[in-house]
Amino acid sequence: MSIALVTGANQGLGRAVAALLAERLEAGSTIYVTGRNAERVAEAAAGIPGAAPLVLDVGDDESVAAAARLIRERHDGIDIVVSNAAARRTAERSDAETIHEFVNTNNLGTTRMIREFGPLLRPGGRFLVVASAFGSLRYLDPSLHHLFDTDVMTLDDLDRVMLEYAELVENGKDRLAGWPESVNYPSKIGQVAAVRIFAREAGRDVFIGAACPGLVDTEASRPWFTDMSQAQPPEAAAVDVVSLLVDPVNPAFAGQLVQHRVVIGWTASEGGGPEQPDRR
Repeated sequence: MSIALVTGANQGLGRAVAALLAERLEAGSTIYVTGRNAERVAEAAAGIPGAAPLVLDVGDDESVAAAARLIRERHDGIDIVVSNAAARRTAERSDAETIHEFVNTNNLGTTRMIREFGPLLRPGGRFLVVASAFGSLRYLDPSLHHLFDTDVMTLDDLDRVMLEYAELVENGKDRLAGWPESVNYPSKIGQVAAVRIFAREAGRDVFIGAACPGLVDTEASRPWFTDMSQAQPPEAAAVDVVSLLVDPVNPAFAGQLVQHRVVIGWTASEGGGPEQPDRR
């Protein structure tokens, strides 16, 4: 029997991943469906066999720590963690207004989950961050590549980079410093950098990776795309994600960003360009 946890699982892709895990894991497994709103989490969990609701806000240190303590006390470890929660952007609010919430949820939320749940992974466990194909240095000016030297930097170093970037955006100085126009690029690069650092430091019999499911038809994505004809329903997008969690591990995927079971290179020279650019 496996113990699994999915963040941002009360809707969209996260809910579809939790539901498919319930089908594919062995009988008697428990899937923790998590999110910030207790009522919505309970409703989502009620529709998934073997699911248990758990309120977890990845943007809050104590919320993540409390969830990890609960898992430790109940199960003494965990087999599958899916870090999927993401802040939603809207055209009505500027990046300067929303960047701190965006980075706090998407990037510091990722590193919070790694710090608290990484040590709980049992031998053979899997930790997957749902990011996007934008999480590659090919989308960043070469002058900034040194900020994401995942061969030597720590998660603390990465948090500092992302907070400094957020401050530049807030003050309207990011473009002058060479950062791209869209905040999605640095944020997704930061998420994949966290995976690479975690994989380098783990040194245990666990699988750590990142996944881009491609464009998914959700409430978060629709406002940003005029043509959603190629978007997948969450249930279809969940298939490749769950494959990384339950099927035999491909060693080539460890510490990498994977889309449709193909590695997207961390740098342009590593090849493996994306088929679809974003999850939303």
